Amino acid sequence: MSVRIDETDRKILAELQRDASQSLDDIATRVGSSKTPVWNRIRKLRDAGVIGQHTVMLDADMLGFEACFFVLIRTSEHEAAWQQAFLKALQDRPEVQEAHRLAGDIDYILKVRVKNARAYDAFYQALISEVKVFNVTALLSMEQLKSTTMLPL
Repeated sequence: MSVRIDETDRKILAELQRDASQSLDDIATRVGSSKTPVWNRIRKLRDAGVIGQHTVMLDADMLGFEACFFVLIRTSEHEAAWQQAFLKALQDRPEVQEAHRLAGDIDYILKVRVKNARAYDAFYQALISEVKVFNVTALLSMEQLKSTTMLPL
């Protein structure tokens, strides 16, 4: 379904990205509209798939997940069965926050959040026991400089 997004829609989306828990009245005030048209626009955007899952952002460090690894994976396997097994292995592991298939020398990059290096090793051992990989390089993030889920509307 294709949906046209105008400037008011963009303002609403920006407000929802900033704080999805705010009331319809607050959003309407901030975008210069009233409650009912804002609700109708949000419903239209949700029905079209522009607005997805509503979640909250948790502080990983405060919850003890202090280690963030970026895992670069090269594989010599490119068959559909291997890809399915790899995808299932990733989906079964909550430590994997993001996974991307890449163009270039590296086939996949994962963002893995764990409590410490020992927990990363357990993740790594479990992953390689399920799927064959050619090479794995893990890079420990020393400091997060920026993190956002907001799109530049």
